Amino acid sequence: MSLLVAGVGLSAATPQLTLFLVRELQTPLPVAGLYYVTNLAAPLAGFLVGRWSDRSQDRLLWFRICSVVGAVGWLAMAGATAVWMPFVISALALSVAGGSMAQLFAACRDELSRHPTRAENRVVATVRMAFTTGWILGPVFGSWFGGVFGLRALLIATAVCVFAQVIPLGRQRVERYDGPRTDTPTHHAAGRRRIDHMMPLLVFTAVCVLAMTGDTIKFGYLPIYMAEQLHVSDSLRGVVIGIQPLLELLLLPVVARLADRYGAIRAMTVGAVLGLAGNLAYALSTSVVGLFVGQALTAGLWACVGALGVSIAQRLYPEGVGTASGIFLSAIPLGSAIGGTIGGVGVAAIGLPHVFFIPAGLTSLAIVAFVVLGNRESHQSR
Repeated sequence: MSLLVAGVGLSAATPQLTLFLVRELQTPLPVAGLYYVTNLAAPLAGFLVGRWSDRSQDRLLWFRICSVVGAVGWLAMAGATAVWMPFVISALALSVAGGSMAQLFAACRDELSRHPTRAENRVVATVRMAFTTGWILGPVFGSWFGGVFGLRALLIATAVCVFAQVIPLGRQRVERYDGPRTDTPTHHAAGRRRIDHMMPLLVFTAVCVLAMTGDTIKFGYLPIYMAEQLHVSDSLRGVVIGIQPLLELLLLPVVARLADRYGAIRAMTVGAVLGLAGNLAYALSTSVVGLFVGQALTAGLWACVGALGVSIAQRLYPEGVGTASGIFLSAIPLGSAIGGTIGGVGVAAIGLPHVFFIPAGLTSLAIVAFVVLGNRESHQSR
């Protein structure tokens, strides 16, 4: 319930932010497009929140703090009167607010560590399904609410949703799970060991960023391609864009079951292959049918990321699951910022729809990296 409420609120406001900047604050369109560069603050915020969470006894403490910070940030956004204000608010407050979901997944990992199950991927996928459902409902709600009550009122409603995510959990506590320690290294050795142990997590996160860059390009330029070159109607464009999260929702439990049977890294590799095929479908499509195919294939990639990504990250850095959750989930806005930059340069250089060959190439690198990670994991488990 918590993730459903947050998902509805965030997805209602996010697609309307550029319109808010242009319409309410008279921001030039090129400047408004730079708003998403503020997502580059998310990895630092995710790391810091995760580190503080890993030092707190109650895992949900930082979930509640992030929720309050997020609610204040969205209220400040609704009251913004100058162009620079949304940029500062996003970098300082909304980047921290993004840590709330990471701490919920860290709490899930603590409980799964205390009560192990062979179906842990399915448990995490079930929790993730609520957030995905929110992202299906939110854009529809946001378009209607913003049209009827105005964009500032929509941002206030988002603030309410972000704060309301704490309500379903009430006063519940989730004690941080500390695994057995076999040694007590010195401070210097502990710091060096922490960096060494974190490298697999950082590599995995970077690989996922490579695979995710096409999503921002798709949301930014696929509607333009459909409208200006394919002359697709408004309603059909909405169906093309909306089909991916719906298919992702349906695929989440399937991906989790396959991961429980064959391994999470193998499933992520298959997801990256589907993402590659999806980008190629976008790049080569000359009709809306090809775009539907691309959306269906891309849904497979995002089902793998949503169902398995945070669990793999937590296993790669078990001594700090809050940090691992924060770093991995911050990869999504980081991929958004990088993808937006690549898309702008790529469209100017090679045009639509060929710009999708760029994320296809990056996803190919991700496939190779996933194969290497999978082989290394197989050797270590022997």
